[in-house]
Amino acid sequence: MRIQIIGGSGTGKSTLGKWIGQQEGIPWIDTDHYLWKDHIFTEKRSIVERYALFTPDIERHHHYVVSGSIFSWNEIGFHNRELLVFLTLDENTRMERLIKREQERYPDFTGSNVFLDWCSTYLTATDPAMIGTLAEHRLQMIRSASPVIQIDAALPTDVMYKQIKSAYQKLSI
Repeated sequence: MRIQIIGGSGTGKSTLGKWIGQQEGIPWIDTDHYLWKDHIFTEKRSIVERYALFTPDIERHHHYVVSGSIFSWNEIGFHNRELLVFLTLDENTRMERLIKREQERYPDFTGSNVFLDWCSTYLTATDPAMIGTLAEHRLQMIRSASPVIQIDAALPTDVMYKQIKSAYQKLSI
């Protein structure tokens, strides 16, 4: 099984990816690991550092579930994936999730920050080169060599997993 999950920040990519990895007994790869040096998301890695982490992962893991994208710095990315999953979520729900997450992560959070301002452009940004936007995700889906499915991220995790598992099993038929 080689699956990649994309979608806007706050759609639950990491939660779903980690859960699928546990259910299937396969490695879960969170692409934030390639991008960020720290767990509070303040210092980015260089592209050279990202490749140094990514290359062994893609060579070592024959089965995986990936949450997130590396498209902005590596368009080839997870070239051997078998399924691309695109998570969608009502914009108000997505932003509420993000605000709650920011409150939990940062005790001094005041209700807004640069990250949330950027997240609020997910639907309106039109340049597919702008990382983490619907425009970028649409381009990834258009260019995808693997089949693409769209899933409503408001569904319970186990229901999303069943939809992915069903789509994946149809690939083998």
